[in-house]
Amino acid sequence: QVQLVESGGGLVQAGGSLRLSCAASGRTFSSAPMGWFRQAPGKEREFVASINWNGSRKYYADSVNGRFTISRDNAKNTLYLQMNSLKPEDTAVYYCTAGGTYSDPRLFRGDYWGQGTQVTVSS
Repeated sequence: QVQLVESGGGLVQAGGSLRLSCAASGRTFSSAPMGWFRQAPGKEREFVASINWNGSRKYYADSVNGRFTISRDNAKNTLYLQMNSLKPEDTAVYYCTAGGTYSDPRLFRGDYWGQGTQVTVSS
């Protein structure tokens, strides 16, 4: 059974940092793209960042570009999201996704999803 488990969320003040992790189990994703989405209350789930299988290609939403960094450790089957200079509008549940194709990183949406981790940024 494939599982993606996010961790690292929490409450942080504006301007602070958090590092999210997504640990995969049940299969290896070392040859598959992975990414992060988020969903704020009352809003649709939106793309945050994606990364190809070996980390050579990354893509970010305009709203987080320059503040967030996506990375992966294939030996640990784990995906990361380093979030710096956090803003109140970054408050959301953050979801990890993996699998699928990476023909257009802007349109990436994985086959598997985690349950999400809450990030709350106070002003």
